Amino acid sequence: MTARHRRPSSTGTASRVVIGIVTTVAVVGGFLTLVVLQRRGSSCEGELRLTVAAAPEITPAVDATAQSWVKDAKGPNNECVSVEVTAAEPVDVAAAIASAHRVTMREIGQADGATKVPDVWIPDSSTWLQRLQVAAATAKAGGRNATAPATADKPAATASAAPPADRPIVPEKFTSIGRSPVVLAVPEPLASTLGWPKTEVTWPKLLKTMNQGTPMRVGIVEPTRNAAGLSGLLAMSGAAQATGAKAQENTVAALRALVKGKSALTADLLAEYPKDKDAATLASKLGAAPLPEFAVVSYNATEPPVRLAAIYMQPSPLSLDYPYTVLPTMDPVKNPTAAQLLAALHGDTYAGELAKAGLRASDGKTGAGFAAPTGAPTTIDTGKPADPAAIVKALTTWTAVTAPSRMLAIIDVSGSMGQLVPTAGNATREQVTVEAAKGGLALFDDDWSVGLWTFSTFLDGNKDYQQLVPIAPISSQRNKLLAALNTITPKNGGATGLYDTMLAGYREVKKGWAPGRVNSMVILTDGQNEDSNSISLDGLLEQLRKEADPEKPIQVIAIGIGEDASRTELEKIVRVTGGGVFIAKDPAQIGDIFLQAIALRAAS
Repeated sequence: MTARHRRPSSTGTASRVVIGIVTTVAVVGGFLTLVVLQRRGSSCEGELRLTVAAAPEITPAVDATAQSWVKDAKGPNNECVSVEVTAAEPVDVAAAIASAHRVTMREIGQADGATKVPDVWIPDSSTWLQRLQVAAATAKAGGRNATAPATADKPAATASAAPPADRPIVPEKFTSIGRSPVVLAVPEPLASTLGWPKTEVTWPKLLKTMNQGTPMRVGIVEPTRNAAGLSGLLAMSGAAQATGAKAQENTVAALRALVKGKSALTADLLAEYPKDKDAATLASKLGAAPLPEFAVVSYNATEPPVRLAAIYMQPSPLSLDYPYTVLPTMDPVKNPTAAQLLAALHGDTYAGELAKAGLRASDGKTGAGFAAPTGAPTTIDTGKPADPAAIVKALTTWTAVTAPSRMLAIIDVSGSMGQLVPTAGNATREQVTVEAAKGGLALFDDDWSVGLWTFSTFLDGNKDYQQLVPIAPISSQRNKLLAALNTITPKNGGATGLYDTMLAGYREVKKGWAPGRVNSMVILTDGQNEDSNSISLDGLLEQLRKEADPEKPIQVIAIGIGEDASRTELEKIVRVTGGGVFIAKDPAQIGDIFLQAIALRAAS
């Protein structure tokens, strides 16, 4: 059974006999792995091994419980039982599971190759299960057709294929075996200025503190790879979106503040907190971040010069719930054994083991010896699971905001863009598209470089496209971009000059290609090419193959608006360039689709 998430002092393999069991310590995939099994004897026949991958912080509690349970455990056919528990970061196991099912989770990248898919997985949050389910459903439905660019010796291939139809990627149901609320971790001297611990601290109050006067520095652990970071992102974004007339302004401000203070790892974020109580240090160092309660407990246990307050915000962020997940790839013969281990991971003794790690029992109550932070409730509201749609939107928005980028946006102004959209209050397709572009622009940081074109037919002499704003840093032309967007209207009688526009736009992005950035072209159209005098589709594809440079990749993101957009021709194009195709069958949904498209561009 795997014990702790730290490397052993030696790289050898050691073993020792314990009463009734044999414990073998070995290095597996860089982690300390403890295999606990019955002493083999005449009372059992053969061996049944159960592999478990657990979030590092809960591993000691699972380990201690399994060591006791395995003494008397028997398999369904009287086998000796062994349990191998490995401390593994949830993001690594999620990537391994996705890879095994030929599913791509773009926000977390490819599997590391060292992490194996276990029989039982205990991540820190059920949001990992939801994200895997969404990724599998997207792949099965044909997804967003994200592709890698083709090269001379390697044709472009879709980024993901459907998982086996008869096997779900993860189960829909699970049992929680632990809990840790996500709190706002604030240095105690700063927390007192917010009214802690006597006064309830609300999200609106935090947002005001972040954005007014001397702003408080906030941080977050990368939410695409960290469940507590995702919980904090959902909570803060939701609070900002509920602020009425200033919802968009507050949401943008909150996201930008979090982006500036993000860290890759929890340990890196904790290192940013002040080590001195003087006013200058407190003002210059990290002032607040969403972290799991156990991280605050562990941090304060080291007796730092400035302790952290755990502020239990209202409404409460999504807590970490440690789902005991029997994966569908496990041999069914192990089901009874996995169920027996689950049954053992409950009760007062187990709750006491959780308390040693600063964790709560699954019902939110604390076990004996729990080192409660000041102001901590004795129990917590376990709440409801997150809305998968909210998770997708939060992560795609975050990904769209965080990647340094250089982008040319090209918007269709053909006559058909004047059609009314009943589901959008009878606004035109053009109006909902422009509003989506404005929303995206508001999220883009000044570090972005963005240009804006429109296209139809004969917009600029014989050219089907027209430059409104050249590609340049947003810092120097944000108002110009907004003003240009406000001028966009459909061209009466204009057709769709798609092919010439795409070639010209690709060349424009290539001309100023910038290293260290995502170079992309995003084109929004409600139709297919209608210019009989333009380059042909075959000619366009041939030319793009000639001009594509693997050393200077350019992502082409095509967003189809309505039922008339041609997925087929758009997919043929992005297979050559790399990128993705999105179709907003209901133009009223173009805002969400636009964010997803930008996120794909950022992750490619």
